[in-house]
Amino acid sequence: MPFDKIFDKWDIAEVKISDVGVERHTSLQPVSVLHTGGRHAKQQFEQSKVCVVERLINKLMLGEKNTGKKVKIYKIVKNAFDLIYEDTKENPVQLLVDAIQNVGPREETIRLRFGGILVPKPVDVTSQRKVDQALLFIAHGTQKCAFKSKRSVERCLANEIINAAKNAKCYSISKKEEKERMARAAR
Repeated sequence: MPFDKIFDKWDIAEVKISDVGVERHTSLQPVSVLHTGGRHAKQQFEQSKVCVVERLINKLMLGEKNTGKKVKIYKIVKNAFDLIYEDTKENPVQLLVDAIQNVGPREETIRLRFGGILVPKPVDVTSQRKVDQALLFIAHGTQKCAFKSKRSVERCLANEIINAAKNAKCYSISKKEEKERMARAAR
């Protein structure tokens, strides 16, 4: 039985994904609770079936302070979505999807070894990695904003998602631009 609302508030039927590559790897179908318990971790592309909000929660759990505290991060994301709605009067899930589309890098560099030297080469980013990198940049931006700050984690996450969705200046957009700039320099 599929559920049609995230956090029993935000309707996923009205969310539109404009990027075709990101659409394949962005699932919006949550289960009753955003906790699959790693059911999709066994195969390479199975994580695309995990709801994007749960993947954001999992990325926010990375790091020393919040490792394994899924209920705490769940509440943080839920409160951040409420703050996003208060600020913008838009569906927070739509803003998260827009942020993922804007923050995912299109190009990055790899290092190839020729003889004894390492040469950077630019490559296109797969759409799966684009979504993963976007979620990671949003999570890192939230953690950097909230670390030793008077602002709450919920407010930092809300600001990061809103700014990334509008392509405004924020940590995640700057990380995307940095990756793409390094790829352009490696040509």
